[in-house]
Amino acid sequence: MYDTAKYLIHANITAEGVVERSDVVGAVFGQTEGLLGDELDLRDLQDSSKIGRIDVEIDSEQGQSFGTVTIASGLDQVETAILAASLETIERVGPCRSRVEIDRIEDVRAAKRRQIVDRAKTLLGEAFDGGILTSEELVEEVRRSIRVEDITEYEGLPAGPRVEDSDAIIVVEGRSDVLTLLQYGVKNAIGVEGTNIPAPITELAAERTVTVFFDGDRGGDLILKELGQVTTVDYVAVTPPGQNVEDLSRSAVMKALREKVPYETVTDANTPRDAMAATDGSARPAPPAATPPVSESGDGDAHDTDADAETGESSVVTETGVTDERTPSEEHAPAPPTEPETLRGHVRAVIVENTGSVRLLDEQFDTLDTGDANEAFNRIKTCESVPAAVVLDGELSQRVLDIAAQRGVAQIVAHETAAFVKQPTSVRIRTADQLVQAES
Repeated sequence: MYDTAKYLIHANITAEGVVERSDVVGAVFGQTEGLLGDELDLRDLQDSSKIGRIDVEIDSEQGQSFGTVTIASGLDQVETAILAASLETIERVGPCRSRVEIDRIEDVRAAKRRQIVDRAKTLLGEAFDGGILTSEELVEEVRRSIRVEDITEYEGLPAGPRVEDSDAIIVVEGRSDVLTLLQYGVKNAIGVEGTNIPAPITELAAERTVTVFFDGDRGGDLILKELGQVTTVDYVAVTPPGQNVEDLSRSAVMKALREKVPYETVTDANTPRDAMAATDGSARPAPPAATPPVSESGDGDAHDTDADAETGESSVVTETGVTDERTPSEEHAPAPPTEPETLRGHVRAVIVENTGSVRLLDEQFDTLDTGDANEAFNRIKTCESVPAAVVLDGELSQRVLDIAAQRGVAQIVAHETAAFVKQPTSVRIRTADQLVQAES
């Protein structure tokens, strides 16, 4: 059904108890039966192959279940939207109270349109290959052919000639992106060639500094998310929204690579573009020493310099990026004030004073660990002792809340909270304003 479907309905489900996949499927059929009339009855639609099977992924932790539901639809937009909305009326799965929220409705045909556009570009280039070139175009074509001849393969993947022996690599989406970077002198790029991350990429990433440079669309965001789950990503550089790497000019490519940001700064953002300093200046740019200025001259030596600037092969990068492993927040973090004796005291010291930090506390409200607010997830995950409380001068995201619940944190006080898809009952959540109001 996925091959012929026009839309995919993606929904998130939470249940106050332990449930299984069969319970969810039964609830979907049972609680929507007769709700939308005979023409939109799920069983009839499935029998007529207008919708596909209901795919459910469900996990249980600490007495709660949460997961995703995916339904492939061959209906039109209106009918698909109505069918998706009906799922949110489900209030119980098995014996447990539950909540279903539609995450998104994905247009499967968008990927096919992209393939059509790519193929049309290829056909257009082949059909008009014999066009007359100007003198400048002839010179540029000869220069480009010299560079493109350098493209190689690394275990079946398109790659630049420096990938195998470089200390750092740039991961792009496909062959056309590798060719584009080669034209601009960047010789350490490798393409993933699809949404499934191949094994050679994960093996390379485990041994090298990795910069991800994907297209500024949803497809690039999804590949970045998958890559971050299967291996280590150090930096992220993206194109402007809606633009592809292969369409960028040389100056735009070099600007994006110079303004790459650490991967940690984009993990809590909705998309990598939300965290890019190139767009709004709100994110931390990559350390200047790790990305020396890139020459834009057209000769061969300059091309090697371009590659070195992004691969981290210079001695400057080794001295700043390997030997000295302190983060900017650790280098400039102020000395902690006198230890407060109460939770409100810690809230005043961390949030009211606008420190932009996170502090982990034990049951006596003594500090276990402290660091930059952007490091909250890793601090909670790696803390040797389980924190009893967390004080965060920033937004409490779903990701940070989940790891706190998994580790057994009893309460969190944050500057503000995000909209949660699921909220564990084991963690008490308050904002600093709520705590101050309670005190007054």
